[in-house]
Amino acid sequence: MPDGNGAVIARVVENIADIPATIWDSLAGPDNPFVSHAFLNALEETGCATHRTGWLPHHLVVEDENGRMIAAAPLYLKSHSQGEYVFDHGWAHAWERAGGQYYPKMQVSAPFSPVAGPRLLAGDAPDSDDSRLTLLRALETVCAKMEISSVHVTFSTEHEWNLMGAAGWIQRVGRQFHWHNRGYESFDDFLGELTSRKRKSIRKERRAIGAQGLIVRPYVGDDIRPDHWDAFYRFYVDTYDRKWGYPYLTREFFEVAQERLGDRIVLMIAELEDVPVAGALNLQGSDALFGRNWGCRADYPFLHFETCYYQAIDFAIANKLARVEAGTQGPHKVQRGYEPVETYSGHYIPNESFRDAVQRFCREEQREVEWEIEAMAERSPYRQID
Repeated sequence: MPDGNGAVIARVVENIADIPATIWDSLAGPDNPFVSHAFLNALEETGCATHRTGWLPHHLVVEDENGRMIAAAPLYLKSHSQGEYVFDHGWAHAWERAGGQYYPKMQVSAPFSPVAGPRLLAGDAPDSDDSRLTLLRALETVCAKMEISSVHVTFSTEHEWNLMGAAGWIQRVGRQFHWHNRGYESFDDFLGELTSRKRKSIRKERRAIGAQGLIVRPYVGDDIRPDHWDAFYRFYVDTYDRKWGYPYLTREFFEVAQERLGDRIVLMIAELEDVPVAGALNLQGSDALFGRNWGCRADYPFLHFETCYYQAIDFAIANKLARVEAGTQGPHKVQRGYEPVETYSGHYIPNESFRDAVQRFCREEQREVEWEIEAMAERSPYRQID
């Protein structure tokens, strides 16, 4: 497969352990733990991202004529659309009603993680965008050779999204809620930016935690004990049981991830009389805290907000992080200082008529998302300063 500078070779690697971690991480960059070799390898090694769970690793790497790896993508063959958070079930149903076979499909993503970050990994060299475009062409070629219905690059960066659009891929927009650190020195500094009513509401919610006898604190890296993981895993599984979902992450994964990622693992634990009753798993990047999984033993008023949102803000302020990304869903986050932001994905569909239909859907959806973000911004809890 040629590029403008000479011959390149694209190949599929079915186990990320067969790719040197230093090379992968040099392409992925240091900012986002969800595309790090350590995180992705932990998912495979502990049985989370496997053929059995419908996430068959098929990582794509591109090498130059000297055998040097210049680009890579965390790629999976998917037999379903679970664990992605960019929903295409309607596309699958439409394609199969028309007599097509939507699955397996190709998914470029961080499994089970609705976290935006790099997906077309090519480092930051001057010609890195050329490598990314080569990677997109390689994905198209693999899709054609394997006779796959589609390729999906989800929760990409905006820059990658623009490159995919330039390459003729369908562009899709979603939304999440992020908290932004505007140089706060304390949680009270943050509250000072809110309207009086919202400030009082949050203080009331936080006081209610202590009134119930609950204590919530962060545990980082080596401070997390096996009994913490035992409790959190029970909460995690119970949450999926109640939501009719599938708990992809194994108990082993959490300790392996802790061993490999160290202080990038931040676990908020809520205790009542020294017994864990709730927890929230976060991963720390170079400038952000990423909220991931939550679980609770029983219903305690306001504990979800405290454990997942306010503790994350406290941690970000204390550690000079620029933002907290609180995952999917939850317009209620707006009233707690989290602001709506766009997320991005790109989709390659070889069938022309199906591609046109999906393209029209995504354009309509984007207008709806933009309108929704504008409407939520009007209900912002932050004080308006003229």
